[in-house]
Amino acid sequence: MASRFENLRPGVLVLALAISIFIWAVAQGTSSIQESFDVPVELVGIEEGLVVTDQNSDAINVRLRGSRASLRNLDREQMKYRVDASGGKPGVAVYEIDVETIEHPTGTTFAGYSPSRIQVRFEKRGRKAVSVRAEVEGVPAPGFHVAGVVIEPERVWLEGARSQVMRLNEVVTEAIDIAGLAANAKQEVRLVLGGGTVWAEDTSPLQVEVLIEADPLPEPVLNLDDPESAEERG
Repeated sequence: MASRFENLRPGVLVLALAISIFIWAVAQGTSSIQESFDVPVELVGIEEGLVVTDQNSDAINVRLRGSRASLRNLDREQMKYRVDASGGKPGVAVYEIDVETIEHPTGTTFAGYSPSRIQVRFEKRGRKAVSVRAEVEGVPAPGFHVAGVVIEPERVWLEGARSQVMRLNEVVTEAIDIAGLAANAKQEVRLVLGGGTVWAEDTSPLQVEVLIEADPLPEPVLNLDDPESAEERG
């Protein structure tokens, strides 16, 4: 039985194959798909006298639908959801989500998102000067001891959530290891402040010097029965 393609020229077959591949590629490019990813939340316009102490979510999980071609133009690194926090007051504020304000490629639509609202707790900002304590770890070499610690500056200004700043009387530095030392140790260290609701106004490192001295020599023991000792006592 003769093939129905035997009378076709090779060029026609190649052209038919190319058209088929083109149609398949177009179909793949225009078929609708869905992608899910997180969009960071960015608070803007926070009042000068306020600090954010809690937020129910730092990102919105969105589901974006569109063709493969349109989703290839998606730049996730540039996508952000901005919340206008101007006019905020101490307490809890709730902001309803409007995903349509998120920039997205032409030909794509949002199929869903979570959460549906952003809840933010604001607190009044506080400021206070507190003393600094150096955190020293280890013991010096045998025959030596810590004679003192010099910190520059000795006090720092803290700023942040008022309820937390006002209850602090001192802050500590990163640990300074003096194990086995037989001489003074001087280094730059930073403060350890824990969470992000309290911070130092000046973020420069502090200068700390741990003074290491030799132990005092033991006093001679006098023998009361020794005539020479008796003469020394006078």
